[in-house]
Amino acid sequence: MNLKNRDFLQIMDFTPEEIKYLLRLALEYKAKKQKRIPHREFEEYNIALIFEKSSTRTRCSFEVAAHDLGMGSTYINSNNSHLGVKESIADTARILSGIYDGICYRGYEQEIVDELAEHALVPVWNGLTNEAHPTQILADFMTIKEKFGRLKGVKMVYLGDAHYNIGNSLLVGAAKMGMDLTIAAPKEFYPTPELIAECQMLAEQTGAKLRFEEDIQKAAVNADVLYTDVWVSMGEPEEFWIPRIKQLAHCQVNSELMSLAHEDAIFMHCLPAFHDLKTATAREINLKTGIEEMEVTDEVFNGEQSYVYQQAENRMHTIKAVMAATINKI
Repeated sequence: MNLKNRDFLQIMDFTPEEIKYLLRLALEYKAKKQKRIPHREFEEYNIALIFEKSSTRTRCSFEVAAHDLGMGSTYINSNNSHLGVKESIADTARILSGIYDGICYRGYEQEIVDELAEHALVPVWNGLTNEAHPTQILADFMTIKEKFGRLKGVKMVYLGDAHYNIGNSLLVGAAKMGMDLTIAAPKEFYPTPELIAECQMLAEQTGAKLRFEEDIQKAAVNADVLYTDVWVSMGEPEEFWIPRIKQLAHCQVNSELMSLAHEDAIFMHCLPAFHDLKTATAREINLKTGIEEMEVTDEVFNGEQSYVYQQAENRMHTIKAVMAATINKI
């Protein structure tokens, strides 16, 4: 399968067969990594990492993946970039295309990464925007496939804020791959009606089952995967926190909710997670609300059914697959 010089901007752009190919490639690279088999297939290649939003997992995944493949990487954040300030996005894309073999963008509006891709002469990869997080979804699907051996028919329940990048991308990915996905949240936190309609059309072709349920306990019954995310996404004003926590408090993944799922069910979270008071943000929220655990309890997060660390590791393997598959190697 030839994906050379393809951008990786959102899951919607790829067919189920192409997604399966990327997952197979990621599993191959993971096996090589675990066995310490060198795979420096891109010596003398270089990539640019434009991060207008900071990150631990995404940055580390791109940098280590690039190093393993023999590539160099340059990290560019909002403090040392002129992107959109002194230099247009279009100009930046053309300039970086003459220096680098691929460009990662992590930031805000989807329009920014789309414009980068429009003007770049090399592949552009979406490391996260407000609307989409495609590299995370690939890692999620890889984790599910490792656990259950398949994606089609796996019953996943996503709880909480589903109208942002993770909820959007999971909905698209599940529709593409024939999965059984329930969005469990108050209606105001569902993805847009337009996206839901588009995904329902996809589901008709793939056999996916897409459901929307306000009753959290009902949604969790016999689930294979319970998945959640933080309730206020990065970049949202602080004044959103308290009302959002009150709106979503009943969506917390705890041992009682996990007991409703299938006995072999797993817990997933794209991280970071507020499951204890060991972070400054969690302590600040605790002072204002008295809450010690937010979207997931520490018992579940660190329990035997939790796959969050395997899921986080798989970011690197899937990102490696995306870069290797799309860079136009001479």
